[in-house]
Amino acid sequence: MGLADVVRPETARRTNRAIVLEHIHQHGELARADLTQLLGLNRSTIASVIADLVGLGLVSERVPARSDGVGRPSHLVGPRSDGPYVIAVEIDADHVTTSAVGLGGEVLSRDDHDLRPHDTGSIAVADRILADAATIEREVPPGAFLVGVGVSLPGTVRIGDEVVVQAPNLGWRDEPFHELLATRFPPWIPIRLANDADVGAMAEHLRGAARGASDAIYLIGKIGVGAGMIVDGKALTGAGGLAGEVGHMVLDPAGPVCRCGSNGCMEALVGEAALLRASGWLRPPTRHAVAQVVEAARLGEPAARAGIAQVGSALGLAIANLVNLLNPEVVILGGSLAPILELGATSIEAQLDRHAMAGPRGMVSLRTPGLGEDSSLIGAAELAFQPLLADPYGTVQLRLA
Repeated sequence: MGLADVVRPETARRTNRAIVLEHIHQHGELARADLTQLLGLNRSTIASVIADLVGLGLVSERVPARSDGVGRPSHLVGPRSDGPYVIAVEIDADHVTTSAVGLGGEVLSRDDHDLRPHDTGSIAVADRILADAATIEREVPPGAFLVGVGVSLPGTVRIGDEVVVQAPNLGWRDEPFHELLATRFPPWIPIRLANDADVGAMAEHLRGAARGASDAIYLIGKIGVGAGMIVDGKALTGAGGLAGEVGHMVLDPAGPVCRCGSNGCMEALVGEAALLRASGWLRPPTRHAVAQVVEAARLGEPAARAGIAQVGSALGLAIANLVNLLNPEVVILGGSLAPILELGATSIEAQLDRHAMAGPRGMVSLRTPGLGEDSSLIGAAELAFQPLLADPYGTVQLRLA
């Protein structure tokens, strides 16, 4: 027997573990028979792989109660409630959310903290995450074990070294935030960082409003505006991972000055500051202030409704440009853009009808996030689970070493 004969079976076994675990992670509890049919593997292979995953403490198997069907019921396999979990973090300009998320995407516990202006430095935020992680770890089921940390943040993250190139709303530039977190967690815990719109798009594609779509755009509005894009089923990241800065796509060269120094950027016309300004609310752009404007619009307050319509019109123009460029099946509007779709759909649709080409216009639907306000948080969890899903055995053994 040659070396290749030894290597190939173990390689196949490793691949099959990853495929089965990822399927259970995405779809939840499944019957052995269903896994056999869905994955095209034979029963003995499925049985062997499941035995491996059970032995690693990743999944559990149970015999369902007998039904009226004929024959012995197929065993059910699902994520262990006391199995692996990740720390998922969503950082924003004025708050940080830290959560424990189990295999299968279940949020086990969470902690939310508002950030004051002097709390947004990278060291202070890293310390906040570590403290909150210690709190929520006490709330996970006994026996559960940490396998990764994923962080969503409002900025661009360079592929490779995961340096935060720029996060203007946090005041960060060329910030080695990955290194700061790595010194605060055990060395065997993989830590992943990514842009909030990118991970939001990932989560919505896997579990939310873009599930089943090959081409989708997730637009998220906060103080800034960003986009995560799925093209032919894969994330569009650009050469250095910096794609998706649609907030600085110019819609009106004679428009208001943007924080980037240009004029008439999408962010300057549809971001939270733009919504407050258009509604006549002379207040800093905070979640609370935006919620008040939205509630006023729902109650019919004229200035708030006019502000929603104005922002909706600019948003519709931006979406028309993206539809012409990328021909998506779905455009999802998250963050402060979700209530714009809810209350200002007429303004958005009018601009989309006017400026989008008829072909791609007829193929796209506009939706709010299927995961609500947690798209980026769940996306951070998906990011953290990637090493485990790619190599279940290696990840668990590294932890035990």
